[in-house]
Amino acid sequence: MEFRSLQLVEFSLRAINLFWWSVRIPTKHLSGHNMLKRIITVLALYLLCACSSVQVTDYAKFQPIIDPVIFFNGELWAHGVIKNRGNRVIRTFSAKINAYWKDGIGTLEEDFVFNDGEEQRRVWTLTPNKSGGYTGTADDVIGDGLLTLSGNSVFLDYVLRVPYGDSTIDLRVDDRMYLVSPEVLINESRMTKFGVTVGFIDLVIIRQPPSN
Repeated sequence: MEFRSLQLVEFSLRAINLFWWSVRIPTKHLSGHNMLKRIITVLALYLLCACSSVQVTDYAKFQPIIDPVIFFNGELWAHGVIKNRGNRVIRTFSAKINAYWKDGIGTLEEDFVFNDGEEQRRVWTLTPNKSGGYTGTADDVIGDGLLTLSGNSVFLDYVLRVPYGDSTIDLRVDDRMYLVSPEVLINESRMTKFGVTVGFIDLVIIRQPPSN
């Protein structure tokens, strides 16, 4: 589960813009050396987009098996860090998650508090789909997120709209969650724009056991 962070993307978007304008330069204005640099850059970008071959089904035999209805139920707490594209931590956060299910549809109310005092809220709705996973929606998610699960793992892919200057920008988010015990889940996220990585989020979600 992701959240907005303008600082996360500003530098990376400048780099993407420079790349975009560089490839628009007519080739007749490029020297042989610069043409080679352009080719290498384009090939690197293509490989970056194509190299993610890990599927959630690769974890089918991993234990403990995750059931979202069981794990995302009740009070949970998340603690994590936001990293820029250079893997440097730029923010930390904690979040309280109130999760519940009704008629097979899940609701996750996430309330974030960042180290600089900023507060954010996101409410996910998880609806079962025909593929055996879930469709995830939220106010700042564009279209539907796709949640797939296998073994101890849950992958969630979606497009998040974040503030950027006086406007907004859409980023693709790849969430990968791994249940390591019945009460603890590890989440690693990658945010991309035009296939280029602009930041990461690492967090742990702890499920509070029911009180007696």
